[in-house]
Amino acid sequence: MRSAIARGHTVTLFNRGKTNPGLFPNVETILGDRQTQLDLLRGRDWDAVVDTWAPGPTLVRRAAELLRDHVGHYVFLSTISVYKLGKDPIDESSAVLSLPPGVTLADIKKIDETVYGPLKVLAEQAAETAMPGRTTSVRAGVIAGPDDPTDRFVYWPLRMARGGEMIAPGAPDDPTQFIDARDLGAWIVTAIEDHATGVFNAVGPDVPRFGAVLDACKAAVGADVRLTWIPDEWLDKNDAGGWGNFPLHVPAAADDSGFGRVSAARAIAHGLRFRSPADTAKDALAWWNAQSQERRAQKRPGIEPERETALLATWHKAHG
Repeated sequence: MRSAIARGHTVTLFNRGKTNPGLFPNVETILGDRQTQLDLLRGRDWDAVVDTWAPGPTLVRRAAELLRDHVGHYVFLSTISVYKLGKDPIDESSAVLSLPPGVTLADIKKIDETVYGPLKVLAEQAAETAMPGRTTSVRAGVIAGPDDPTDRFVYWPLRMARGGEMIAPGAPDDPTQFIDARDLGAWIVTAIEDHATGVFNAVGPDVPRFGAVLDACKAAVGADVRLTWIPDEWLDKNDAGGWGNFPLHVPAAADDSGFGRVSAARAIAHGLRFRSPADTAKDALAWWNAQSQERRAQKRPGIEPERETALLATWHKAHG
């Protein structure tokens, strides 16, 4: 949104007006629920539409069919969860998921990990079927930065701001990937301006190694923090592994370590650029510190301080 406005584009929002309704006061907003009020878009023409919400093909098909004679380009924000994530590197030609055997769209009452990726695949296909040759599916990974409701990335600059000795899981060369929401938004605008169609993976950063990301976070925060690298195997044996305790970290030996080896070469060739993880960390921390006490008190990913202290003591006792 901000990138489109900054580049001189005229933007129209279509949403229910329930989340941050005053965020863009000078932007035209059509208030409505896309599930029941899609007709509010009839009779209007736009150069492009960016669909950031639809979880499955039905809503995408309805929107694309209604708009196909009134927009030139349909951009659908998809996910790298469309892929079967193993240990192999992934690019846009890699196999994508399908619904579990015997499961149809009519059978799905709740979206969980077994159908989330397949539904996004079907949504991509629905857009392309309705507007062939005029669609772009953007397969993003973890989206980070200010306003991130998941708090997965902000754990790291927050933990470093607390200072002292902290656990760094795995090894510095372990893969990790995320993209700053502002970089993703800027590239979507670029794709529209350049009429880049097809499928693109949108993941970063420039140096997708966990150690480099933590070093960048440390530099951004400027706190007196000491990293102690502890192998994933040891953390697992002590019931301390996983994203719940250490978000964004993907063990190099994990069965889904391909999650950190997704190629964004095609999008990079079409103009995708990444800001430094240090900038993302600095801005995410500033955003977090500006939130209400109630928001900051909500449960978020990351190991509890007392648990981390106990683990460090056990580790040093065993290893000197």
